[in-house]
Amino acid sequence: MKFTKTIEVKNIFNKISYKYDFLNNLLSFGLHRLWKRKLVNLLKPVNGEDWADLCCGTGDLAFLISKRVSPSGSITGIDSAEDILNIAKKKAEIKKNKFVKWEIKDVLEIDDYSKNYDGICMSYGLRNLNNVEEGIKKVFYLLNDKGRAGFLDFNHSTKNSLSNVFQKLYLRYIVVTISRLFNLSPEYAYIEKSIRNFPKKNELIRIARKVGFKKAEYRTIWGGQMGILILAK
Repeated sequence: MKFTKTIEVKNIFNKISYKYDFLNNLLSFGLHRLWKRKLVNLLKPVNGEDWADLCCGTGDLAFLISKRVSPSGSITGIDSAEDILNIAKKKAEIKKNKFVKWEIKDVLEIDDYSKNYDGICMSYGLRNLNNVEEGIKKVFYLLNDKGRAGFLDFNHSTKNSLSNVFQKLYLRYIVVTISRLFNLSPEYAYIEKSIRNFPKKNELIRIARKVGFKKAEYRTIWGGQMGILILAK
């Protein structure tokens, strides 16, 4: 089954793929690397475990985890946007990393529950799914009985707080303005819209517990601009 939002997001990421890493580094001042390392450190992947990086983009998280779970484990990067996944594959060739496997697939269409992953991670992908609850439920069923998962994404700051005002101004007048130089302003304007429709931290925790996760914790980083959701069975 294909969903309107799924197709929209896939098209967006295919279009921005050629500048994705460059703009990520520029617009986050390179801090996205630190945030992703923070997520991986919280999840504690170890040698011998089997992991998946969903909505993997150009593979940053997959590469970080591959260092932790190799040589006995595995890591699979999964994304529905072929162009951006091709960049991940090229990066793997440059890094001479043959350990990461890549799959072109939409998260909500994964139906192989026999994989039994020890861990699953996702950065800036959960809010782009057609249905957030279905996405968390999918992760739950893809994990083994002791599995854990982590999600890094934008955080909803308190309305009209300094953090909230900064986020809006930054996305509207910095991110969109810079992306306009590359004829990508509509694609990057989508970020603010996607955050607006993304569940807040308490709602994410409620959904996770409803799905069946016993542990559901949420913490903010970088002045409340980003959030990390950690789940465990």
